[in-house]
Amino acid sequence: MVQRLFLAAVGGALLTAAFEPVAVAWLLPVGVACYALALRGLGVRRSGLVGLVFGVVFYYSHISWMRGSIGTDAWLALSAAEALFYGLLGLTVPLLRRLPGWPLWLAAAWTTMETVRSGWPFSGMPWGRLAFAAIDTPAANMVAYVGMTGLSFLLALTGFALARLVEALLGRRRDAAAPWRLPALGAVGVLAVLVTPAVVPYDVPETGSATVAVVQGDVPGPGNDILWDYLGVTRNHVDATVELAADVSAGKRPRPDFVLWPENSTAVDPFEPGEVNTGITEAVAAIGVPVVVGAIVDDDRKHVLNQGIVWDPATGPGDRYTKHHPVPYGEYIPLRNIWNPKFGKLALISRDMRAGTRTTPMRVAGIKVADAICFDVAYDDVLPPQVRSGAQLLTVQTSNASFIFTHQIEQQFAITRLRAIEAGRWLTVASTNGRTGVIAADGTVVASLTPRTTGVLDERVGLATGLTPAMRLGVWPARMFTLLTLAALVSGAVAYRRRREFDGPAQASSGDDDPAPTPTTSEAPVG
Repeated sequence: MVQRLFLAAVGGALLTAAFEPVAVAWLLPVGVACYALALRGLGVRRSGLVGLVFGVVFYYSHISWMRGSIGTDAWLALSAAEALFYGLLGLTVPLLRRLPGWPLWLAAAWTTMETVRSGWPFSGMPWGRLAFAAIDTPAANMVAYVGMTGLSFLLALTGFALARLVEALLGRRRDAAAPWRLPALGAVGVLAVLVTPAVVPYDVPETGSATVAVVQGDVPGPGNDILWDYLGVTRNHVDATVELAADVSAGKRPRPDFVLWPENSTAVDPFEPGEVNTGITEAVAAIGVPVVVGAIVDDDRKHVLNQGIVWDPATGPGDRYTKHHPVPYGEYIPLRNIWNPKFGKLALISRDMRAGTRTTPMRVAGIKVADAICFDVAYDDVLPPQVRSGAQLLTVQTSNASFIFTHQIEQQFAITRLRAIEAGRWLTVASTNGRTGVIAADGTVVASLTPRTTGVLDERVGLATGLTPAMRLGVWPARMFTLLTLAALVSGAVAYRRRREFDGPAQASSGDDDPAPTPTTSEAPVG
């Protein structure tokens, strides 16, 4: 059992290394394979324990950036909650392994687990989905065909097919007649499907173009606290926009169709009279085109809104997008009427942030723009619905100041690039002092600014109206894998019970720790 726990821990560490900042993507299927191999032959309870160890090692290391940015207490609590899902998945493995082609069913169950934990409890936590590690690999273009959920499934299937091949090869050493060629063919076949879009990417034809200016104003002081000098943050963005306007007037830069400011470019309600409102008006009047302002807006005495607001030079503030997924214990306190913490950084959350529900694009200078604010970019219910509603361009407004000294910034930027590929759209991302950039529809970073600097990007971006297969599929992959998982669990439970009844108590007990020397007939290869 100790060896299994060690193998699970190694698998979790390898999976972490597949993501930023290490970003050695080929370790991903190896880490997933370790998960399956560590659980091979175990009963339900011990499978749950080994799966939990995998989840603990993976998730605590994957979001270690939360410890120094949000707080150790939040890091411990959130990582523990997310690690439990890998333990719960482990409970299903003995059932699913009773089925022919078990790598297929286990990959569906893994994908379903990711879907559930990405939205529950509260607003969930999508960080760590297998698809998010695929940027800059031959598998990245597959996301335009099958979406994030489908890509996670194929990556999980690759790992489990690898595990099946390893089992067959180990069985061959003990028994010359052990089948291994079919598992090898299955693993190669899955890998071939995964990387095929690298040769035949899905291209959405452009129907127009626009020039967008993206402002990174920087955060005064230590750089990791928006509130340290929130008026200075707004002033930095105002000054950068006014300077851009001067360059445009002098013919040094092209006039943009609109300007994008980041999340928290104003940390107080911009509609209230005062320095912030005056500054925004000054900037918009100077540039003479709409500015999409990132602002915290008062909702009522107990609530605020995190919004992207289209501020027009002629008509003033207009169209708005409200952040869909405020961060629990970061931007609101769940169940505050039951538990209202008054310690540490939690005491600073005096008002809860309400969630937005908009699924249609904003209109900015005649362009249909799909917006997302910070962590929204990691959720499947934010940008994709807006694209299906006609969005021609994607924008992401983010602060990242709290994470400026961590690897969270690179992880989020990788997710953002994958969203561009998935939607077949150009994407502009504005950060207060993190990763500001312009991303082409194929995920290429066309331009970017150095973190913790003040600067403006002005780039010609493509506009498109066509839909990738991923956008047409929408939520159906998640629904399909959920149904497949439920059906497989029922079938596996029947097979598991029959096997235990046939084997008898003594045989069932001995199988908890010692795997069978050769694959059983119920462990047929993929296909």
